[in-house]
Amino acid sequence: MNGKHIGWIVLLLLGLVAPFLVYPVLVMKILCFALFACAFNLLLGYTGLLSFGHSAFLGSAGYLCGYTVQGLGLSPELGLLAGTAGAAALGFIFGSLAIRRAGIYFAMITLALAQLVYFLALQFPFTGGEDGMQGIPRGHLFGLIDLSDTMNMYFFVLAVFLFGFWVIDRAIDSPFGQVLKAIRENEARAISLGYDVDRYKLLAFVLSAALAGLAGATKTLVFQLASLTDVHWHMSGEVVLMTLLGGVGTVFGPIVGATIVVSLQNYGAELGQWVTVLTGTIFVVCVLAFRRGVVGEVALLIKRSGIRP
Repeated sequence: MNGKHIGWIVLLLLGLVAPFLVYPVLVMKILCFALFACAFNLLLGYTGLLSFGHSAFLGSAGYLCGYTVQGLGLSPELGLLAGTAGAAALGFIFGSLAIRRAGIYFAMITLALAQLVYFLALQFPFTGGEDGMQGIPRGHLFGLIDLSDTMNMYFFVLAVFLFGFWVIDRAIDSPFGQVLKAIRENEARAISLGYDVDRYKLLAFVLSAALAGLAGATKTLVFQLASLTDVHWHMSGEVVLMTLLGGVGTVFGPIVGATIVVSLQNYGAELGQWVTVLTGTIFVVCVLAFRRGVVGEVALLIKRSGIRP
């Protein structure tokens, strides 16, 4: 049994017992952002592409899910599918334009496109403008399971998260994931080996966008709300923070990073705006002292100690 298998077992056990130890809605929020951070890490940590526009996928999927469930009166599973498909389509458009450039230019293109989505979300009548879409019904899953029950909703969110995380894990370990790592390490060499680098980058971008959309649609059902907060560029910065804090390029790092950031925001809410200062301070300390992130540093310590996972 290797380290990844142990990590999966620990993750499953924590997921099953967490709602009995911590407020379930908080854990659901952590799971949504953990999936969002894992999706972003697939692009940054394994492909080497820094996107500042991932909030567009999280937020637009939330609006699409909300409209499907509230406006069209369809079931929650169809809302999730609509949000995920919409984010994937948006990711294809973003990716097709952004992968033409690299480095800071790539990041700035994604940021500019995300700001365009923010403007559209502010202007479209069905989004509710600055008020957002409120009172979105959770409905009945497959017409049978009442998601208005908190525990039913929690285990549904856990299942969605585990599915999304499994897709990412499988992608990383597949030949496709190995090509992505090759592109990250040395793009010119990957091209010389005959790989269509732009095609792989676009596929990674679309997959990352779709999973970020799945997280956004799920979050909308949890809080019964789709707002401008999720599509704002601050959210793109927040997911970068989560990923770097937990450990970029590690499988479980984004989950740890999302847990730390969301917990700080929740338990530090009484500090008001000072919680931002606290989060920033922790981030600076982490960058200076733990450059590989929490999980990355722990893995390095285990490796140096001679313990074989």
